[in-house]
Amino acid sequence: MKKINIIKESREFTRIIKNNKPFKYMDFLVYKEKKDNDIYKFGFSVGKKIGNAVIRNKVKRRLKNIIDQYKFKDDFNCVIIVKKGIAEKSYQEMSKEVDFIIDKLGLTKEK
Repeated sequence: MKKINIIKESREFTRIIKNNKPFKYMDFLVYKEKKDNDIYKFGFSVGKKIGNAVIRNKVKRRLKNIIDQYKFKDDFNCVIIVKKGIAEKSYQEMSKEVDFIIDKLGLTKEK
């Protein structure tokens, strides 16, 4: 995943979370914001309850790898918040859940 497609600033996270309703599925909370820009962006939030820094970074790397496999539309920002049960999931289980979320929210380009 390219650096240009990642949300890093705290004020962007709070703006997206405050102004949008969450989509809840299994171990994920997803906030999607429509915009008029030509670059899509994702933000990841993995709290300390998930585990130590090694586990949190592993979860973020896996999410970025899964998301990197898609061709996205260019009109949204998305914040993904991970819940506690994700640490026990395998890569395949996590991938299936993210696939469902992306299809349900309609973030990919038409095939």
